[in-house]
Amino acid sequence: MASATVHLLRHGEVHNPEHVVYGRLPDYHLSEKGARMAEAAAADLAQRVQAGDEIVYLACSPLTRTRETAAPVARELGLDVHTDERLIEPANHFEGLHVTPAELARPRHWPHLLNPLRPSWGEPYREQVARMAEAVREIAREAVRRGGDGAQAVAVSHQLPIWLTRLSAEGRPLPHDPRRRECNLASLTSLTFRDVDAAEVPTVSYREPAAHLYPGVNQLPGS
Repeated sequence: MASATVHLLRHGEVHNPEHVVYGRLPDYHLSEKGARMAEAAAADLAQRVQAGDEIVYLACSPLTRTRETAAPVARELGLDVHTDERLIEPANHFEGLHVTPAELARPRHWPHLLNPLRPSWGEPYREQVARMAEAVREIAREAVRRGGDGAQAVAVSHQLPIWLTRLSAEGRPLPHDPRRRECNLASLTSLTFRDVDAAEVPTVSYREPAAHLYPGVNQLPGS
């Protein structure tokens, strides 16, 4: 039996002056403040290592904003970055659009608004949970392979997949109000497995090392 912790790190603020749903679009970079958020998260993780934690593996979504968030973590911890497609933002019908009431009133969107509990405008919640759970479990096992019992890993991902993973781990319903997600920019949602090979639910903890940078930030749900 071997334990492990995976820290799900949400990316920092993105430069998005048009306020569009950028989803999986390429070339959406961190803003200047977003880069500082990534540095704050990296410093937090480095402090944990200095205190005795053994963080031995770093993975990230293939999108630009997550790779840029992973970069200072890799530098501070001396780790290579491993890209994992399963950590990616969900597909979304509204990608590239500034979603306003007027935009939602366009008839072409109506077929995608039929079932907000699934949701019908993008990758279903349960499918997101399935791919994230698979990725997190494999990342936990890789941490154990590299560092032994109690080893840790970091996986840089996106708000919605991280939040759904937490809801599932805590046994809560997946449909939710996006405004109530506790998954802020550059936050860390940590999942601890007592046994990486057992079919058990991990325990969850949460912290916000970049909270001092939140004032004035425009947060788009699902970004």
